[in-house]
Amino acid sequence: MNNEIKRIAVNTGGGDAPGLNAVIRAVVMSAIKKGWEVIGIRDGYNGLYLPQMYPKGDGLIKLGFEDVVDITSTGGTILGTTNRGNPFRYPMKDASGNVVEVDRSEELVEAFRRNNIDALVAIGGDGSLTMANQLAQKGIRVIGVPKTIDNDLDKTNITFGFDTAVSFATECIDRLHSTAKAHKRIIVVEVMGRNAGWIALNSGISGSADVILIPEIPYDITIVSDHLKSVFTEDHDYAIIVVAEGALPKGGTVSVIEREAGKAERLGGAAERVAAELQALSKKEVRTAILGHLLRGGSPTTFDRLLSLRFGAAAIRGLEQGFSNVMVALNPPTVNYVPLEDAINKMKSVNLKSDTMLTARDLGICFGD
Repeated sequence: MNNEIKRIAVNTGGGDAPGLNAVIRAVVMSAIKKGWEVIGIRDGYNGLYLPQMYPKGDGLIKLGFEDVVDITSTGGTILGTTNRGNPFRYPMKDASGNVVEVDRSEELVEAFRRNNIDALVAIGGDGSLTMANQLAQKGIRVIGVPKTIDNDLDKTNITFGFDTAVSFATECIDRLHSTAKAHKRIIVVEVMGRNAGWIALNSGISGSADVILIPEIPYDITIVSDHLKSVFTEDHDYAIIVVAEGALPKGGTVSVIEREAGKAERLGGAAERVAAELQALSKKEVRTAILGHLLRGGSPTTFDRLLSLRFGAAAIRGLEQGFSNVMVALNPPTVNYVPLEDAINKMKSVNLKSDTMLTARDLGICFGD
């Protein structure tokens, strides 16, 4: 492959996560040092192949030092993001008015070539990096950067955004202890994570939860109820239950609030289901707290800032060294490169035999099994 690079693009896709701007900063500043021009694509790939969405012609943004110098600590993404409009499965209405998915990826590839973009740094989770892998198959030079608060991307020890989400979730659980104790209530706290239980597990243990329900272990609500009855005492007559949004009962399914063509499936309702079932089994008052998008917002932790900067700088080093169709990954103590296809091949689930799980069991935390 020709390693000569003059102009690169960077984009952010999928759900936002603390640390996105830090990656952008590292990409831009590292590329500038090599004499490369950096173009930011707004809203995933929309700014590149859907110019009609940007009447001011600002779907593509030239990024320089002044644009990124002070954004490391800022949440969100200066480029915008989206989890809709996948160019490989773009939702459009057919002649009958029905919504169908069509492949518009050739338009996107042509837009890369028309804008003289030599390589792409794609920052995203499994969905965004799947698209990046597909673009690589079509000849676009790509390096992926793993982003997700869910921590469910394979082949990397951790993804940026996860530490911030867990830290904030733990703080919220800490606060809920006092109100639960004051009212002698059971409070069911729902956290994000989709079909992986990393956020629920880590924040639940750190926040001294009595019960943690994760997708990897389908739960029996009667076991949960019996456990709570066994731990209630005169001095400890309240409980905190942490529920991953993808948690499901034995023999049941996850709670979904939206399925629509061209959009990621939206999970929700897990806490309400658990609360309703516990209310029927318990004499305690049960309340819910849905943390939701609070976990995506705010300033990244020190850990996530540093990891994001390391990932962004490593992406540029990888391009300079001739890599393509790879993802930067944390393999402590170093950052290395793994094939994109391997990274998106399977979801990284909680290891039920891990030390973290063993610790939770030793502490007497119930998982509904």
